[in-house]
Amino acid sequence: MEEAEEGWRKAVKGAKAGSTSLSCSGSCCSSLAMAVKDPTAVERTNLLNMAKLSIKGLIESALSFGRTLDSDYPPLQQFFVVMEHCLKHGLKVKKSFLSYNKTIWGPLELVEKLYPEAEEIAASVRDLPGLKTPLGRARAWLRLALMQKKMADYLRCLIFQKELLGEFYEYHALMMEEEGAVIVGLLVGLNVIDANLCVKGEDLDSQVGVIDFSMYLKNEDDIESKERNDHIAAILDQKNYVEELNRQLNSTVSSLHTRVDSLEKSNTKLIEELAIAKNNIIKLQEENHHLRSENTLILMKTQHHLEVNKVDAEAELQTYKHSRQSLDDMYSEAHRQLREESQLRQDIENELMVQVGMKHEIELAMKLLEKDIHEKQDTLISLRQQLEEVKGINVEMYKKLQVSDDSLKEKNEIIGRLEDKTNQITATMKQLEQRLQQAEKAQMEAESEDKKFKQDYMSKSESLLKDITQKEKQVGQLETDLKIEREWRQTMEEDLKREKETSSSLKTETKQIITLKKEFLKLQEKNKQLKNLCHDQEEALQELAGKLSESKLKIEDIKEANKTLQGQVWLKDKEATHCKLCEKEFSLSRRKHHCRNCGEIFCNACSDNELPLPSSPKPVRVCDSCHALLIQRCSSSVP
Repeated sequence: MEEAEEGWRKAVKGAKAGSTSLSCSGSCCSSLAMAVKDPTAVERTNLLNMAKLSIKGLIESALSFGRTLDSDYPPLQQFFVVMEHCLKHGLKVKKSFLSYNKTIWGPLELVEKLYPEAEEIAASVRDLPGLKTPLGRARAWLRLALMQKKMADYLRCLIFQKELLGEFYEYHALMMEEEGAVIVGLLVGLNVIDANLCVKGEDLDSQVGVIDFSMYLKNEDDIESKERNDHIAAILDQKNYVEELNRQLNSTVSSLHTRVDSLEKSNTKLIEELAIAKNNIIKLQEENHHLRSENTLILMKTQHHLEVNKVDAEAELQTYKHSRQSLDDMYSEAHRQLREESQLRQDIENELMVQVGMKHEIELAMKLLEKDIHEKQDTLISLRQQLEEVKGINVEMYKKLQVSDDSLKEKNEIIGRLEDKTNQITATMKQLEQRLQQAEKAQMEAESEDKKFKQDYMSKSESLLKDITQKEKQVGQLETDLKIEREWRQTMEEDLKREKETSSSLKTETKQIITLKKEFLKLQEKNKQLKNLCHDQEEALQELAGKLSESKLKIEDIKEANKTLQGQVWLKDKEATHCKLCEKEFSLSRRKHHCRNCGEIFCNACSDNELPLPSSPKPVRVCDSCHALLIQRCSSSVP
C-alpha cells in the first residue's frame, strides 16, 4: 500500500506540472535508466504501479459509494482493464491454422485443475451463450471471481505453479516474477467490496481495454484527505489480518474437533474393556464361592458315609463271628464265590481305568482353564492404570483368602480324620483277607480228610448204610441251614460292594481335595504376585512424586529467569519496517508477527515456531533465536 501511495503522489506532481502523462521525477529517470538496460522490467514496474493505483482507487471509491458496485462503475471497469493488461504481459504466441492466438483464457483455465472450488466458475463461463472468443470468457471469469471474493486465492494457486505457467508465459512475464505475487497480495483487499455484475447481457468479446489515466490524477483537495485514506487503509489491513487469523483458527478448531472425536472413541473403548474385565472378575468370584459351597457339601457327605460304614462294619463283624462255625460246610461254595469275586475285581479295575481316563480328560479341561486364566491375567496387566481400584479389590481378596485359609485348615483336619478312618477300614479288610486264607487252608485239609474218609468209607459202607437214614434227616436240616447261610452270604456280598463303591468315592473326593489344595496354592502365588505388583507400583509413585517435586523446583527457576526477561519491551507495529533476523521489508504478502518471548517483530519464516512459556501454558509463537535459547535452557536443566 505504501508503494501505491508513492505512485499516486508522483501522478499528482505530474498533474501540477500540467503534463498529460506521468511526471518525470527522480524515479522516472531511474526507470528510464532501467529501460535502457531491461525494457521488460520497466513494463512490469509500470503495470505494478497501475495495479496499485486501480486497486486503491476502487477500494476508496467503493467505501465512499456504499460497497455495492455495478458493471457500469468506472473504477471497476478500469480495474478489469488493468488486470487484463497484467495477465497479457509476456504471453507466448501460439500458432494455429488461420492466425496467431494470444489469449489469457489458457492460464485461467488451469485454476480449475489446481483449485477445485473454481470448477463452478469455469462451467458457468462455458455455459454463457453470448461469449464466442477466449478473451470474452477470460473477462467473464475475472468478473465472477471478483463477485465470489476469491480472485486472490485463485491467482495465488496459479502463481505457485511456475512449471505450468511456463507453457503460456515467457520467463520475463509479470506472472512469472515477484511483481505478480505483489499484485495477488493487493487483490486480498478487494474482499471488502460487494459487487453485483451482470455478465449475460454484456458484450465482453468486442470491448477495447484502454487504461484511462485521468481517473488517477488528484487535486490539492484530495491531498488534504490523506489522513482519511491512511485510516481506511489501516482498517482494511486489520480486516485482512483478522480474516487470515479466522481461517487459521477455523482450521485449528476442525483439527481439534477430530482429535476430540478420536479421544472420545478411545475413551468409550477403554470403558467397555473395563466393564468386561470387572464382569470377568465378578464371575470368577462367583465360581470360587460355588466351588467352596460344593466342597463343604462333599465333606458333609463323606462324614455321613463314614459313620454309616462304621455301623455297617460293626454289624457285619458280629454276624461274621456267628457264622464262623457254619463255614466248614461251605468250603466248596466259597471257592466258587471267590472266583466270582475275582471277576468282580477285574470289572472294578476296568472301571478304575475308565475313571483314570476321565481324570486325564479333567486334567485337559483344567489346562484349558489355566489358558483362560492366563489370558485374563494379560487383560489384568493392561488395566494397570486402575491400580487404586485394584488395591481395594486386593485387600478384599486378602481377607477372603484368610477366611479360605481357615476353612482349608479345617478341611485338612477333616481329611486327616477321613484318612485315619480309611486306614482302619483297610486294616479290617486285611483281617478279612487273612481269615479267607485260613478258610482256604482249612478247605485243603478238609479235602485230604475227604480222601481218607473215602478210603474208610469203602470199609465202613456197611456200617454207614445203617446210619444213612439218620444222616439223610440231618442232611435235610443242613440244606435248610445252607439256604439260610447262602442268603446271608449274598447280603454280605452286596454290603462289600457298597463298601467298595464308598471307598472309590472317597478316593475321588480325596483327589478333588488335593486339586483344590493345588488351586489354593496357585491363588496364594497369584496373591503374592499382586502384592509385589502393588509394592512396585507404590515405589514407582514415590519416584514420580520425587520427580514432580524436582520439576516444580525447575519451574520456579524458569519463572525467576523469565522475571528477568519481562523487562523487555513489546515493540509496536509502526516502529518495525523490516524483519529483525532476515532484515526483509514487510508488505501485504510478508506480514508482521510478534515474538511472545522477546517482544520483537519478525516475518512468518523467522517466527514459525511454537513453545509453551511461563506466561501461557499453551504453545505460542516464538522467533528462531528465542526458540534455540529456550530449548538449550530446557536441555541443560534436564539431568
